[in-house]
Amino acid sequence: MTRPRFLPDNFTLTLIGVVLLASFLPASGQVAVGFGWLTNIAIALLFFLHGAKLSRESIIAGAGHWRLHLLVFGLTFVLFPILGLALKPLLSPLIGDQLYMGMLYLCALPATVQSAIAFTSLARGNIPAAICSAAASSLFGIFLTPLLVTLLLNVHGDGDGGSTLDAIVKISVQLLLPFIAGQIARRWIGAWVGRNKNWLKFVDQGSILLVVYGAFSEAVNEGIWQQIPLFELLGLVVVCCILLTLVLVASILLSKALGFNQEDRITILFCGSKKSLATGVPMAQVLFAGSTIGVLILPLMLFHQIQLMVCAVLAQRYAKRPESVPDLMAQVDP
Repeated sequence: MTRPRFLPDNFTLTLIGVVLLASFLPASGQVAVGFGWLTNIAIALLFFLHGAKLSRESIIAGAGHWRLHLLVFGLTFVLFPILGLALKPLLSPLIGDQLYMGMLYLCALPATVQSAIAFTSLARGNIPAAICSAAASSLFGIFLTPLLVTLLLNVHGDGDGGSTLDAIVKISVQLLLPFIAGQIARRWIGAWVGRNKNWLKFVDQGSILLVVYGAFSEAVNEGIWQQIPLFELLGLVVVCCILLTLVLVASILLSKALGFNQEDRITILFCGSKKSLATGVPMAQVLFAGSTIGVLILPLMLFHQIQLMVCAVLAQRYAKRPESVPDLMAQVDP
């Protein structure tokens, strides 16, 4: 039986199911505490495997393209936050203050790794540069995102820089140390991870589902669905589409104006317009410890699905373009 084209992918359907499960059967009490420990272990395993999967050779191969990386970082960590602040007169009345805070948090996050590289590959872009740029964005985000969150959301209103430093330290311990451990272990398990990457993706997805269930369980216990009206949820869809459209258009115009070739423009498009759910959800758990993060990650969850659907269409269109002379020459046996 053919899968209907309008039906979302399996992970999206599972994500919706987890939100529904948390809405009707939220974890509470000691169950929630135990679930929190399980979630932390899953997140550490996730970043350990990310470290083990990432090839140093791939990083070195793409590291020299500094102009491309600067533009991608500018889109990710400068343009997104500027748009989030500039659009406040539109966003805040349309989606309310709580969801607007979630949009600002989204704007502070690093780019995705897997999907950015996958779409760049499908669209025949500069794959080594995409690997390097997406990986560097994820790593720098560990330090930049807490700083941007402090500036954008004014989380630490007392102006104490120690709070931001504390957040960076916590994120480094929970996310960066497992990643470094994975890089160290790569010489022993790298080949095994490479052979099993198809099923190891379930660790990525499983950790996200655990965090989402825990976050929404807490949010439901706090009355999230009574706090957010339906029209604000519908407005959130519109807002995510507007934000993604602006960044996509900006990435295309800027990459053309700066003289990048087609392959580089594709890489900039897919690496500079995406935000990471896999990194954003665990970060929220650390940055907003003691707070209800269900509302804060709701815009990220929605934006993530929209960006995947839009970028899939764009990648397919780029993939159908005629091959260039260098591409054709590369296919000729010497």
